[in-house]
Parts: sequence; C-alpha cells; structure tokens
Amino acid sequence: MKKISTLKDTLEEERQLYEEYKRKLSELKKVQNEKDAVGQVFTKGLLPIYVLYVLSTGATNGNDIANRIGDRTKGRWIPSTGGIYPILKKMEKEKMIIGKWDDSKSKIQKIYTITEVGIEELEKRKDLLKGKIHEALEVFKIVYKDLYE
Repeated sequence: MKKISTLKDTLEEERQLYEEYKRKLSELKKVQNEKDAVGQVFTKGLLPIYVLYVLSTGATNGNDIANRIGDRTKGRWIPSTGGIYPILKKMEKEKMIIGKWDDSKSKIQKIYTITEVGIEELEKRKDLLKGKIHEALEVFKIVYKDLYE
C-alpha cells in the first residue's frame, strides 16, 4: 500500500509542478506580447511613414534609412534592416518608391527613390496619423507623470 500511496503523491506533485510551469510560461508570454505590442507601434505604425519621410529627403539604401532614423532619434530608435527591407519591397510593388541597383552587374546596393505616388501617400498618412500621434503623446505624458512624478 505504501508504494501506491507514494506513487500517487509523486504523480500529484508532478501535476502541480506542471501546472505551475504552465502558469509561469503563460505570464512570460504575456509580458513578451506586451513588449512586442509596444514595439509594433513603431514598426507597424510609424516605420512605414518614417521610411517615406526619409526617402522624401533624398534617395538612399535600406541600411542608410535605418542609420538616418537612428541619427534623428539620437539612437533611441534604430529599426532593423530586417524590418525595413520588407517595407521597401512592398512600397516598391505599390509604386511609392523606385529601387535601382547602384551597379546593375554586381547588384551590391539598391538605391530607393520616392515617387509622386509615394509623396502623395506620405502626405495622406501624415494627415491620418497626426491626431493619433498627438493623442499617444498625451497618454504617454499622463502615464509618465503618474508613474514617475
């Protein structure tokens, strides 16, 4: 009888440990999802419009776009080129930009130039996002004040 009781106790303890593991894993995923959501505000909402803005200041390549954003934000936001190049490809497909190889034979670097369609899209997105960005800044100010002042 003692062996059966010990086995039951062990199985129950394993079940409890597994439930604890699942609960903690769920908490970690929630924290990661919240971090990802904050990052997506930049990558999904602001990065495409800012890429268009950077290209409106002059033709350049994807790496330079990331560097220019990093320079403008004093290093606080340096998007990865892994996030920029898919945006450039999509914008090229939608005729907002034109990409041309700096050397058609070696195809080392593609230089992107904004088109008239891209300029129109930039202005449209700026108008659409202006209120939302202003609203987000106000929310950040309130949250900052509540948490740190």
